[in-house]
Amino acid sequence: MESTTGRTVAELVAARWGDHRPGLWFEGRTLTQHEVAAGAAARAALLADLLPSGAEPHIGVLLDNTPEYPLWLSAAALAGAAVAGINPTRRGAELTRDILHTECRILVIERAHLPLLDGLDLPGVRLLPTGTREYDTLLAPYADAVPDASRAAPHDRLLLYFTSGSTGAPKAAICTQGRLAAAGRSLAGQFGVRPDDVHYVCMPMFHGNAVIADWAPALAAGAGVALRRRFSASGFLADVRRYRATYFTYVGRAIQYILATEPRPDDRDHTLRLGFGTEAGAVDAAAFERRFGVRLVEGYGSSEGGAAVQWSPGTPPGAVGRAVPGLVVLDPETCEECPPADFDTAGRLVNGDEAIGELVNRGPNPFEGYWRNPEAEAERRREGWYWTGDLFCRDADGYLYFAGRGDDRLRVDGENLSAAMIENILARYGGAAAVAVYAVPDPVTGDQVMATIAGSFDPEAFAGFLAAQPDLGTKMAPRFVRVVERMPVTATNKIHRAGLRREGLRCADPVWWRPPGERAYRRLTGADVLAHAEGPLAPTRGPSAGGVGGGAPTTRGEAAQ
Repeated sequence: MESTTGRTVAELVAARWGDHRPGLWFEGRTLTQHEVAAGAAARAALLADLLPSGAEPHIGVLLDNTPEYPLWLSAAALAGAAVAGINPTRRGAELTRDILHTECRILVIERAHLPLLDGLDLPGVRLLPTGTREYDTLLAPYADAVPDASRAAPHDRLLLYFTSGSTGAPKAAICTQGRLAAAGRSLAGQFGVRPDDVHYVCMPMFHGNAVIADWAPALAAGAGVALRRRFSASGFLADVRRYRATYFTYVGRAIQYILATEPRPDDRDHTLRLGFGTEAGAVDAAAFERRFGVRLVEGYGSSEGGAAVQWSPGTPPGAVGRAVPGLVVLDPETCEECPPADFDTAGRLVNGDEAIGELVNRGPNPFEGYWRNPEAEAERRREGWYWTGDLFCRDADGYLYFAGRGDDRLRVDGENLSAAMIENILARYGGAAAVAVYAVPDPVTGDQVMATIAGSFDPEAFAGFLAAQPDLGTKMAPRFVRVVERMPVTATNKIHRAGLRREGLRCADPVWWRPPGERAYRRLTGADVLAHAEGPLAPTRGPSAGGVGGGAPTTRGEAAQ
């Protein structure tokens, strides 16, 4: 069965009608490609009868990664409707806001999630609890429906997926059928996805990564999909073997969690050939390939689709890829292009203050806006260009190096530092299972570098480790180190940086600090915290032992991607 060149997701779904190969696996249950298309057609017919006349054709989906999720995505495509992925970790007023903001008239919800709605005021929203007798009764009359892609057009909205940002509440980014179908075809071609491949979907489907980078290329190529209800590091390899998975996507700390599982002699006994995602980092990507024999392809793409960078052969270590025409690094205040990054022989960026800026797409881009959020949309489209909100630097050959999210900006003693690049240096520390770097305000220097480390921490060994890193600049060494048993993460397994920044030094976990001019770390006390709020923390004991590292703010060798 060959892949289709459908311009809409509806055409890709309809193309699987009559395809009786296995197509969807979930917890011991298997559906053929034909059964998936038939199930989508039945739900599309039901949807056409249930949506109120004149209402926006939006349905909310509050589900774990169960078969109902791709079935309703496919149904919405056939019906010319849009799915708003609702995050099941949201609560109360935030959950109400997500559902009402996207104008969902129907909410498909797992019976197990119904308690999340207790006490919520959701006027005009009809609930469809899956796995109930009522749900099965509603679907029964539509069992003979045949998928019809003629109702859908490439410009029809298909996804409203939430993405956070600096403008406050999460924003619902719009993705049309044409853009999702094109993304699926592009990734299927880039990675050589075949009809006999199996895509393992373990990232949450309310997030764009799982739908755009995992489900869509499988659909475009006619490949199978295996679902994991929720990501499990301990269950990852067993699932890969059970479903004979060949491809998966990841975001955030997922790779670190998998690497933290106990190694086994048969770790390479599987069918997996490729992982595609973001934020694994060079250290963990190399460790994953050594242990499992699987290459991880790190890419960059803004959630909204406004800019993307692809790795290609010849890309220097630590770089994401080469900038395509239109992609530039700009000073956000002057809108002028930043000068090329200048790296010394040790791999340190010696002009970070000038070279680090915001990645901007001044060429054509597929950003389709935010739902009912003109302020956030205007922020992205300043000067007629697409501003990613992410920090990069670009070398003289046009290769881009990720320097962190916009909120990760650090400026210490007048110099711009890259949180992402510091993290990749600290990831080499043997006791670290996960690392996050962020700024804490300083009344004199502007910012100080703070790191949170999940795992074991020996202050003396850590200080020695820092001193041995040739690419760690003098201002890059963390002034403060918070030690946690497990890194706090969001529902998509990304580090909860906003929470870490908000708590700063006033947290329940132990914090170690290095007084100015000293090499050694010691425990931070309440008196130290009060002193920091009033002025620079000065050493209270012992002679100066000198700084650690040397040079300037960022490193070329292992930039996050």
